[in-house]
Amino acid sequence: MEILELNATLRTSIGNSPSRALRREGNIPAVLYGPGSESVLLSVGAVDLEHALKKASASQIIFNMAIQNTGAGARTAMIKELQTHPLSRKFLHVDFYEISKDRKIRVNVPVVIKGKCKGVEDGGMLQVIQREVEVMCLPFDVPQSIPIDITELEIGDSVHVKDLKVSENIELPAEINYTILTILSTKSDERTPGEEAAEESAKSKPAGK
Repeated sequence: MEILELNATLRTSIGNSPSRALRREGNIPAVLYGPGSESVLLSVGAVDLEHALKKASASQIIFNMAIQNTGAGARTAMIKELQTHPLSRKFLHVDFYEISKDRKIRVNVPVVIKGKCKGVEDGGMLQVIQREVEVMCLPFDVPQSIPIDITELEIGDSVHVKDLKVSENIELPAEINYTILTILSTKSDERTPGEEAAEESAKSKPAGK
């Protein structure tokens, strides 16, 4: 888990017009919230946030946020939601979720496929259904990824959440057990016994009859 510094400034105005004015100045309207604390309206520099996201190599980032013009210390947070423009992809709004070092959080972690699959070598096809898995852990224990070794999988085999191997400090929510990937058959000429018998009968008839 990476920890990056990010400056923020308190804002008092809300609504579309003040938000557009912030963006014209190169800032992004933001909000910081979390359990046991009131929401705080903020603005962050668009360039600062973009540089931070490009610099990070992990899928999840912890920000040490210094809020200007306040006497409070830095706040530790993660991005909960980042809204972007559908065409320009410019940042529109960002939600930060305040975290505590000793409180578990739920985050999505990407899965990484490893190995050459027996089923694929036998003509099957690997279908990845979910590329991220939700886990529960302390903020600084969030893994960059969860590896899945598919070497021994054969056609028809699947991997579910409960099959994952994670370290003891990582918890997989008990209520979640969806399929992550499966090895499909690529045979398109599967026929019923009746269809096969009819075809064999047709082949055995003399030509022209």
